[in-house]
Amino acid sequence: MSVALSIRRVGLTYPTRSGKTEALADVDVEIGEGEFVALLGPSGCGKSTLLRLAAGLLAPTRGDIALNGSPIHGPSCSTGVVFQKPSLLPWKTVRENVLLPARTQGLDLASAKARADQLLELVGLTAFAGNYPFELSGGMQQRVGIARMLLPDPALLLMDEPFAALDALSRETLTFALQDIWSVQRKSVLFITHSIPEAVFLADRILVMSPRPGRIVESLPNPLARPRSVDTFDHPEFTALTQHLRRHFNAH
Repeated sequence: MSVALSIRRVGLTYPTRSGKTEALADVDVEIGEGEFVALLGPSGCGKSTLLRLAAGLLAPTRGDIALNGSPIHGPSCSTGVVFQKPSLLPWKTVRENVLLPARTQGLDLASAKARADQLLELVGLTAFAGNYPFELSGGMQQRVGIARMLLPDPALLLMDEPFAALDALSRETLTFALQDIWSVQRKSVLFITHSIPEAVFLADRILVMSPRPGRIVESLPNPLARPRSVDTFDHPEFTALTQHLRRHFNAH
């Protein structure tokens, strides 16, 4: 498997009123092409900071970050990002929101419109293409955000707790939906979450970060077969992996 995202010996230190704070220290991560990697860690350990570094939104104090062998020095069309809130434009329809990257990145509009329609079908929102964001549930709005992220066909997807603001049922529904989307698109994914079951259900591999300064202290391959279903939650390997991760955090 070729390496899509490479993070080597990365550290980040930033100034505060009380002096310098070390947010990340000697972080090493590799994500293979088409691999779904989940990142778990306690609050304040630097998970979102690491994602912003991978997105080119921040620059590391030290270390190297590369996407498909090319150093990351800023935001790139090859990287798609989804945050906790989709930040849709309320005066634009669902389809128009999905098409936003076509206009900001200068994509061919005819091809982008065709791809937008395909993506809306993929996320189950074809019937809502002409609706406005306020007419959608929170889960549906997040699906629009995912479709918008996928429009430019990025090589790497960075997802920062995309389901955190949803109720439990919507969150579970979107977890299944994301698995379906990933199985079709087969993108490389770095997925940040505080939910151990969510990480185990979705990921090929789970990374665990230490408290600040954040380091990767464990990398766990996920042996569960795909596709995963509601029965996966009762599988002995699912239970064993979630218990291992809980013991890890209880120890901290």
